[in-house]
Amino acid sequence: MSQLNPPVARRRRRKPWIAASGPVRNVTDILLIILGSFITALTFNMFLLPNRIASGGVSGLSIVGEELFGLEPAYTQWSMNIPLFIAGVLLLGKKYGLRSLLGSIMLPLFVYVTKDWAVPTTNPLLASLYGGIGVGLGLGTVFRGRGSTGGLAILAQIIHKYTGFSLSLCVMLMDGTVITLAGFTLSPERALYALIGLFVTGKVIDAVEMGLSYSKVAYIISNQKETITQAILQDLDRGLTELAGRGGYTNEERPVLMVVVGQNEVTRLKTLVRLVDPEAFVIISNTREVLGEGFKKES
Repeated sequence: MSQLNPPVARRRRRKPWIAASGPVRNVTDILLIILGSFITALTFNMFLLPNRIASGGVSGLSIVGEELFGLEPAYTQWSMNIPLFIAGVLLLGKKYGLRSLLGSIMLPLFVYVTKDWAVPTTNPLLASLYGGIGVGLGLGTVFRGRGSTGGLAILAQIIHKYTGFSLSLCVMLMDGTVITLAGFTLSPERALYALIGLFVTGKVIDAVEMGLSYSKVAYIISNQKETITQAILQDLDRGLTELAGRGGYTNEERPVLMVVVGQNEVTRLKTLVRLVDPEAFVIISNTREVLGEGFKKES
């Protein structure tokens, strides 16, 4: 077996930049909700509204309302968000508190303030793509601030509570209804573009909430468990977990070592394991988000 590097100092546990609660976190949440509402409103006015892409929610209904009745979108959004917020508080409880009320008010306000900003494109495909990205970025920022922009998401929660339907199904029904209505009032083609925007929005929200980087989780089965454990702890400076396992053919106890590493550490991990036990069985797969010491800190 090749000589392993001498032990290195273990990482010290670092405190998160922002505590999970307290006045600093509350102020940060409010700023995130305001910023996210502004991004969403700006995207709405620059891409979705001028190209008549009603990709779900109260914003989509406000586009239909302007097309049919000439209603100001911001007024439509206010007139729907506030009653839905009140219904959410009455029927679902106080979890729709200050943060949801803030988003419900600020989003239409920013829609009104930015309504005369320049439109960068009249191509509906580009508008659906960039609109989906912008809305996803805005809503993801709002969600990072532990808030919401209200709207039909509250109605979906109410339906979920009183019908037993899954929440994802209720949200899909709400957005599907808006897009279907847009297909009749605007055009079937615009409804198809709206589906593209809705899909992109969901992907961007996931990216904002969970990050773009991927980590790797490795499962190692070896007869040299103790030596591999020390190599990972000392040379790779990563923690690991021992899981109980049993061989399906031999019926013998076979401990499984689980370790999570960054993408740039995969080669080092494989090299360490191969130096200790060339016959070790190693499984490495992607993991989307890792919270904890040595990885992302959830504030």
